Amino acid sequence: MKIIKVFFTVCLLMFSATIWAGQVDINTADAKTLSMELNGVGIAKAQAIVDYRKAHGQFSNIHDLEKVKGIGAKIIEKNKEKLVLKQ
Repeated sequence: MKIIKVFFTVCLLMFSATIWAGQVDINTADAKTLSMELNGVGIAKAQAIVDYRKAHGQFSNIHDLEKVKGIGAKIIEKNKEKLVLKQ
């Protein structure tokens, strides 16, 4: 019985990470959210994303992030499961 409880606890912990892994709308998220949720994006890069969006309008696809200074294909690849666009 104890083994079954341990098994279910482990399963819950594994799936809870997936549930809590948030997606980030790069067209609406603020710099704090971007820096907290995206791998390889600190507050300076996150602010650059927000500034670029304000100056040029919404991103039409996630690869438009490469137009932001300091954001390259590697960062996009690391975060592609988290990046969403709502327009």
